[in-house]
Amino acid sequence: MQMLLHANSLLLAPTTSRLSASASPGRSGTAQPLPRPAHSARAAARGTRRPHAVAAASPRTPMAVGEECAAAVASQGFVSDARAYWVTRSLIAWNVNDQDTSLFLYASRDATMHVSDGAIHGYDSKIELEPEHASLPDNVAEKFPFIRSYRTFRVPSSVDVASLVKCQLAVASYDAHARHQDVTGLQLPGVLDDMFAYTGPLGAVFSDKDVDLYLWAPTAQDVRVCFYDGPAGPLLQTVQLKELNGVWSVTVPRYRENQYYLYEVKVYHPSTSQVEKCLADDPYARGLSANGTRTWLVDINSETLKPASWDELSDEKPNLESFSDISIYELHIRDFSAHDSTVDCNSRGGFRAFTFQDSAGIRHLRKLSAAGLTHVHLLPSFHFASVDDNKSNWKFVDEAQLAKLPPGSDEQQAAIVSIQQEDPYNWGYDPVLWGVPKGSYASNPDGPSRIIEYRQMVQALNRIGLRVVMDVVYNHLDSSGPFGVSSVLDKIVPGYYLRRNVNGQIENSAAMNNTASEHFMVDRLIVDDLLNWAINYKVDGFRFDLMGHIMKSTMIRAKSAIRSLTRDVHGVDGSKIYLYGEGWDFGEVAQNKRGINASQINMSGTGIGSFNDRIRDSVNGGNPFGNPLQQGFSTGLFLEPNGYYQGNEADTRRELATYADHIQIGLAGNLKDYVLRTHTGEAKKGSDIYTFDGSPVGYTSSPVETINYVSAHDNETLFDIVSIKTPIGLSIDEKCRINHLASSMIALSQGIPFFHAGDEILRSKSLDRDSYNSGDWFNKLDFTYETNNWGVGLPPRDKNEENWHLIKPRLENPSFRPLKNHILSVFDNFVDILKIRYSSPLFRLSTASDIEQRVRFHNTGPSMVPGVIVMSIKDAQNEKCEMAQLDKNFSYVVTIFNVCPHEVSIEIHDLASLGLELHPIQVNSSDALVRQSAYEASKGRFTVSRRTTAVFVQPRC
Repeated sequence: MQMLLHANSLLLAPTTSRLSASASPGRSGTAQPLPRPAHSARAAARGTRRPHAVAAASPRTPMAVGEECAAAVASQGFVSDARAYWVTRSLIAWNVNDQDTSLFLYASRDATMHVSDGAIHGYDSKIELEPEHASLPDNVAEKFPFIRSYRTFRVPSSVDVASLVKCQLAVASYDAHARHQDVTGLQLPGVLDDMFAYTGPLGAVFSDKDVDLYLWAPTAQDVRVCFYDGPAGPLLQTVQLKELNGVWSVTVPRYRENQYYLYEVKVYHPSTSQVEKCLADDPYARGLSANGTRTWLVDINSETLKPASWDELSDEKPNLESFSDISIYELHIRDFSAHDSTVDCNSRGGFRAFTFQDSAGIRHLRKLSAAGLTHVHLLPSFHFASVDDNKSNWKFVDEAQLAKLPPGSDEQQAAIVSIQQEDPYNWGYDPVLWGVPKGSYASNPDGPSRIIEYRQMVQALNRIGLRVVMDVVYNHLDSSGPFGVSSVLDKIVPGYYLRRNVNGQIENSAAMNNTASEHFMVDRLIVDDLLNWAINYKVDGFRFDLMGHIMKSTMIRAKSAIRSLTRDVHGVDGSKIYLYGEGWDFGEVAQNKRGINASQINMSGTGIGSFNDRIRDSVNGGNPFGNPLQQGFSTGLFLEPNGYYQGNEADTRRELATYADHIQIGLAGNLKDYVLRTHTGEAKKGSDIYTFDGSPVGYTSSPVETINYVSAHDNETLFDIVSIKTPIGLSIDEKCRINHLASSMIALSQGIPFFHAGDEILRSKSLDRDSYNSGDWFNKLDFTYETNNWGVGLPPRDKNEENWHLIKPRLENPSFRPLKNHILSVFDNFVDILKIRYSSPLFRLSTASDIEQRVRFHNTGPSMVPGVIVMSIKDAQNEKCEMAQLDKNFSYVVTIFNVCPHEVSIEIHDLASLGLELHPIQVNSSDALVRQSAYEASKGRFTVSRRTTAVFVQPRC
């Protein structure tokens, strides 16, 4: 991660007006993304606050500084932090304890304040603040709950606040005897929101003859726009913008269209304690040059940017009756085609690969679509920092040579790591600008290609029956500060877009440079950006990275804005656009410390989905941050131990039963009010059943609020999880059965099933637990089904070395490697289980009441058979039934998940005397073991083979 510069790192210079130019093309100096949490983490953070106010003083007069404030003064000469908050136009809050404390506000437009000989020099104005004796106003305390107990001080009404926020600022405190106590900088988002919240146009607005440019920059002292001749050509002209209420604007002739431009923003920057001239892209850019060095002035509605029949795409969208019908396939754009020889070599790894209708990848997606899959979730495809847009700069390994190395060698990873900052691979969770497609995925990163080809990709996927989900990363940014091409927002309004701690330092819990959606214009930018993708690219859904770091109010506003879109006005039906994300509750936002955040618990009742780590960890065992050998429900806990000690036999049996409870709540939509008879015999609501760390298992109010999954791009693939957790001597045939069994639990659950690309074909990353920067080599997807990428070397040292001693013997063991027939068998079974999900609406119930009324679990309580889950779903049996008829074909469905390494016969008296038979798809299955599944009506006896999911249905007469 790049080092962040704070005020304590530089000595104030007497004159400051430096040019902070955009960096040259390339990735030098950009921060590399850290691995992102895939599991909840609890963290504590707290603040306090309260009021105070009064008058003015003569400029540039020195103030005595006591030794007690030395900790707040940088050794180089000025304050190192920003512990005070300017929360409204008239109020400043600071955590000072002495009730007799008085405060003074200091300002310098040229940033010439400094400490010398124990005194502050160089200020233009000194303002005494009036102490307030009331608490913070409720609306302010709600916006800044972590400083609720701070004292507050009033800014005199005569002060020109709009001018002051453009200055270098500090507040200093004095005791009752006028002795100096402390000095600190100010955080300004509160006052900026109070005075300059803006809902008018931003970015470029095109009319017949002119283009209006609007930039929100209330702290800027001056803004100009620099027009350039092409993406790398010389400066053509610099044009002055005018300010009105914090918004800078200018009207230029329409002939400027298709030129490139940057804003030159003269602004005080707290990271350097100087006034800087920053060259920055337009935050509302809709086009870019390679690597975002310049903004392309483009009319996104131009007919020249539209593929044929683009405006009619809303008429071609795949049908979607209900969000409960959704199933999601998570795919990285480069993974999809980087190794696909059926795609033109110049299009591999990019947007255009999806337009090759007879490629191996598209044929694979067609099969999934035909089986019922509805959505493809694409990993980040906006402009991110970590891959050079210029293909001529890319470096590659010699894969033919790597393929000759032993499967447990460390040479492959060494080769990958040696070029990983210069190869074309990264997941892309290091955003720079949210509103423009990534140039490295386009045939030409300059000009129109990235726009046209992104639209062609969406169109092509829609036309094979798949809606498109965009992975959005609004929780953090790649860079900050006044320097570097990958810093944009922090150049324009420094200190506003990023969330800072109580000392004024940028929060980094989300990886780096956490954003602050609790600030009005951050919230607005997020919602505006979503509307850009929904309208201009006709994206069908959004997955929010680290959604828990975004405020719930932002998510609700986003959903409302998207749902308001109509085909008649906007060309899209917003009611069909689904939102979901990672609701992990950790870092500075945990437990609502920064306001009510979009965590799993808080999102109940919103209709917005969140990833269900409860079912993931129960099926697999442990969690992604524990010992990789920890077993779970599907991987052999109690039933087939792998030698890793998880307790004695009684302990592991109890743990297996606990996992079964958690899975059953997940199968029931993870509803907080669903009542389950647990393994102890007690009937409990989902919210009253707890995980091992004390979190409620059930937290949703609707099945569309849970994303059920067992693997994703983070952490190991499903096949790798099975390979590491099961006994080392287990055959590849049995591993394949476990792989499918885990997927089937997700596919047949109530809620939204989510699958990582390749899990259906045994995809391996050679046991890499974090392949975000592991290159094409470790992330290979093979849609010819010849290989699953197992055993291509020890995974990269940085994230995996501590487990190499477990990984190496497995990679070197030839029995772990599946053959093509194994891959095809698992894929056939996956297609079958998808077809079964879509054969009956009973697997896709849309309301909590339907699930509570219809779904039952039968092998429960203290006498349960370990390793077996029996789930029934009931439909109306006749016209007089108390429930509505949903399924015209089946009146009853019973699903049995048997994870045992042996056949199981189990009698369920409540399910006796029914007309159940094996689902017709499984009757014709290529899996001989599933075809042996049987039901004996007289006893309600079900017989299911080892490691098998069997579905029985009662056909209507």
